[in-house]
Amino acid sequence: MRIVLDTNVFLSGVFFSGPPNRILRAWRDGQVKLLVSAEIFDEYRRVGVELAKRYAGVDLEPFLALLAVESEIVSAAPLSELVCEDPDDDKFFACALSGRCKLIVSGDRHLKRASGYGGVVVLSPRQFVDDRL
Repeated sequence: MRIVLDTNVFLSGVFFSGPPNRILRAWRDGQVKLLVSAEIFDEYRRVGVELAKRYAGVDLEPFLALLAVESEIVSAAPLSELVCEDPDDDKFFACALSGRCKLIVSGDRHLKRASGYGGVVVLSPRQFVDDRL
């Protein structure tokens, strides 16, 4: 199963327990394949750097290195129209559509409101874990 994770889900999965962590464990175990675009990867890195400045001991680099090797890197074409209320969130739909992926996992309300665009469904981490894992 191929999925796109929004930034909060990825980072929560790295640093905390709960559904996001369970999704990353499923990725580690080969149950799911993560799709990322350069824009998403850059956002993961940027937010990780900000967290490292605020919290001693936070180091996202090992996870990013693994992601670079163990995910499907997608060249995401820009969307022809704005999809989300927050245009910065459109990159997740662009990645999913360019990668022919039908699922984004996110708790972000802007992404959830756009669920269904282009046939891409947005599920919360809890919904994904309960329904798909």
